[in-house]
Amino acid sequence: MRVSVVIPALNEEATVAEVVRSCLADAPEEVIVIDADSTDATARRAQEAGARVINWREVLPDPPRPGKGESLWRGVAAARGEVIVFIDADLESARPGMVSALARPFSSPDIHMVKARYRRSLDGQPHGGGRVTELTAKPLLRQFFPELAHINQPLGGEYALRASSARQLPFVAGYGVEAGLLIDVGQRHGTSAIAEVDLGLRVHRNRPLEELASMADVVAATILTRAGVAKQGVEQRPALEDRI
Repeated sequence: MRVSVVIPALNEEATVAEVVRSCLADAPEEVIVIDADSTDATARRAQEAGARVINWREVLPDPPRPGKGESLWRGVAAARGEVIVFIDADLESARPGMVSALARPFSSPDIHMVKARYRRSLDGQPHGGGRVTELTAKPLLRQFFPELAHINQPLGGEYALRASSARQLPFVAGYGVEAGLLIDVGQRHGTSAIAEVDLGLRVHRNRPLEELASMADVVAATILTRAGVAKQGVEQRPALEDRI
């Protein structure tokens, strides 16, 4: 099965090269870095590490909208593999084997999404990370989508989708993209179509509370919109197959 790795990146020059090298160690079909107009050396370092670097403006003619989900959506459009593995560019704990682990469950035709399970570090401690996950996403999922309450990291950036499924799904433009995809896969294919694999400890750049607050707003709006109770929807891109 051909595997494409998509790494969304915006000003992650300190970590992107090691993320790329760790992904390439698993010999996927391709490693694509979708660069969202970085102003630092992200694109150069990713290319030097062996990635296929594409500026997000070059993938589709639509002017890009701000947000991580936009980069993922464009990455799906650019990917050639049958399985698409998403890896965050700010991951400090990247290591060989994670791409293979996320792709392996797709040997079953019933699997459409694979999420990573892991512990999240905070300020050098092995626990305490994932504040938006624990304080926003998980409580809302337990309330409105209890069938998904067992998912260890609903907002984690390390996961994989069957390419054919990814092209049937809308992508929330911002940080609600992971929550939206999780809910949509569960509703479209059933929760048994979502597998989890253990990737141990995740270390990445911890964000200050003022940044987490805006992320929590988008995540909450995404889940509440999917539940049909939000007053206003979230901005999202349509399924790519609808553009054909």
